[in-house]
Amino acid sequence: MEKYLTPVKDMLLEYSPKVLYAFAILIVGWYAIKFILRLTNKLLNSRHVDKTLQTFLGNLLGWGLKALLLIAVISKLGVDTTALAAVMAAAGLGLGLALQGSLANFAGGVLIILFKPFRVDDIINAQGEIGVVKDIQLFTTQIITPNNKRVIIPNGTLANGNIVNLSAEGTLRVDLTIGVGYNENIKQTKEVLMKVLTSHPKVLKDPLPTVNVSELADSSVNFAVRPWSTVEDYWTVYYDVIENCKEALDAAGIEIPYPHVVEIQKKE
Repeated sequence: MEKYLTPVKDMLLEYSPKVLYAFAILIVGWYAIKFILRLTNKLLNSRHVDKTLQTFLGNLLGWGLKALLLIAVISKLGVDTTALAAVMAAAGLGLGLALQGSLANFAGGVLIILFKPFRVDDIINAQGEIGVVKDIQLFTTQIITPNNKRVIIPNGTLANGNIVNLSAEGTLRVDLTIGVGYNENIKQTKEVLMKVLTSHPKVLKDPLPTVNVSELADSSVNFAVRPWSTVEDYWTVYYDVIENCKEALDAAGIEIPYPHVVEIQKKE
């Protein structure tokens, strides 16, 4: 009996301290990870980092620290961790190559969330699409177009392209071009068009609207009509001003040129 118990006794004497040390490292490391995660979460909250990004970074940091803790525990037990580290490195490299596009979108999402070139409910023009930002996620951004289509744009291409934030300044200039005939009086035309702008309730007084001759075209004198509006009233002002300018010019007897069909009769 003693013959069989002696090796077991020797093994316990050899490995018991290692197991106890490993167990101690596991307990202390586990509480240390929780402390680090709480501290990181408080830091991100104090910097007002987006909740989605907070959760992702917390999970990423947590899994990384747990992997290091596992390697430390295994190493304390006397297991060679060189091969394990090599396997983990190879797996990480393979995963990175497989998810190259997704990682680029993730990086773009982090940049958008951190630097905030736009926010939810902003109107943006990006990647050939104009719409209201509905949701900003880590990998994609969703916008709703004026005709109520949901467009999902990968954050990688979005962050690397031009972004026009139409809501950032709170006001927009409405750019219109109105043409009248060459025989019409320029001063009178400007007065009629300016009266349309100043009488519209949704055209802003500051900045002031402007009316200027912009071009002497082939068949018309073109006026640059430039009212300002809030972002929400942009399309109301755009369509109302076009309609009101037409009615005001007609009432003043000012001709808006358009192609005429002249019928030529042959003499008998």
